[in-house]
Amino acid sequence: MIPYGKQAICQADIDAVLEVLQSDFLTQGPKVPEFEAKVADHVGAKHALAVNSATSALHIACLALGLEDGDWLWTTPITFVASANCGLYCGAKVDFVDIDPQTYNLCPQKLAEKLEQAKQEDRLPKVLVAVHLSGQPCDMEAIHKLGQQYGFRIIEDASHAIGGKYKGEFIGSGRYSDITVFSFHPVKIVTTAEGGMALTNSDELASRMNLLRSHGVTRDQSLMTHEPDGPWYYQQVDLGFNYRMTELQAALGVSQMDRLDAFVARRHELAKRYDHLLAYLPVTTPWQHPDSYSGLHLYVIRLQLDNISRNHRQVFESLREQGIGVNLHYIPVHTQPYYQAMGFTAEDFPEALAYYREAISLPMFQGMTDEQQKEVINALKSALSTGGG
Repeated sequence: MIPYGKQAICQADIDAVLEVLQSDFLTQGPKVPEFEAKVADHVGAKHALAVNSATSALHIACLALGLEDGDWLWTTPITFVASANCGLYCGAKVDFVDIDPQTYNLCPQKLAEKLEQAKQEDRLPKVLVAVHLSGQPCDMEAIHKLGQQYGFRIIEDASHAIGGKYKGEFIGSGRYSDITVFSFHPVKIVTTAEGGMALTNSDELASRMNLLRSHGVTRDQSLMTHEPDGPWYYQQVDLGFNYRMTELQAALGVSQMDRLDAFVARRHELAKRYDHLLAYLPVTTPWQHPDSYSGLHLYVIRLQLDNISRNHRQVFESLREQGIGVNLHYIPVHTQPYYQAMGFTAEDFPEALAYYREAISLPMFQGMTDEQQKEVINALKSALSTGGG
């Protein structure tokens, strides 16, 4: 089986983890700050806070921005459920903005229309989560302008996008958002096994997220309500969580970051070959905005079903039967039973639904060989009933 995504682990990664295992610290040691500094320096952000998952990062980002009961969080329906669930964790209500049919990201034009209507109805969002699907950044400049106009805060869910750029700057620099979130799950570009990170240029937001990721407990006297009883003293000053990253995970992340640029460059090589090899098949290949340099976590095609004798499911199952580990990113969040119980219907966001009915994620990972890519193409040709390779 050729998987849709896979980590790339080298001997240097293994050695880095073994070094931590033989050290004095397995948690709360020097490796987490080293990893944070390495990522922050790479992307040009002031602060980086490593946590145990991107979901945890989204949660504390929402809390740091003051999202609470009665507020609204908006995001895209084409994302993993965590991009919306983080709002529910805070007691907020969640709504969605339909996608751009070219980038599959949240559409700024549809966002502007929805904001104008929401203003009239007094239900503007407090937080907007802009998801960089497949690693291609959203139109952040347009979204930021709308944020200034309507007063909402912005989280970039860049779980797919580390190493990518928008308008020549690394995603995560924070020029157009309050907080950026990265994921380090094994299928992502850089891995720490499980893990995530929140980045910001705000001292206040960084301090708040730092507190929230570790039980709301601090030894910082400036945050305490009264003088400490002694050198052993700590205070819980907020209701936080155990969202810390371990030293083992951070050591792996430090080592992986040395190869980030090479990882992304290889993904671009594979994407260009896909673009060429798929040019004459009845599929739509990913469109890349000229202002962006995608992290290319995913390579998503859309089937041109009017030109194919098989349906979406048949093509997908045929690929799996031939040993190609395709996937579908994503089932629209608003069609999930939990969200349908809130009143959403599948037809609420037609572009997202149209995408879901045609999309297939082909294998894309930095260790993928040219021969494996040819296998994928030949299997796809067979699945589309257009002949073998």
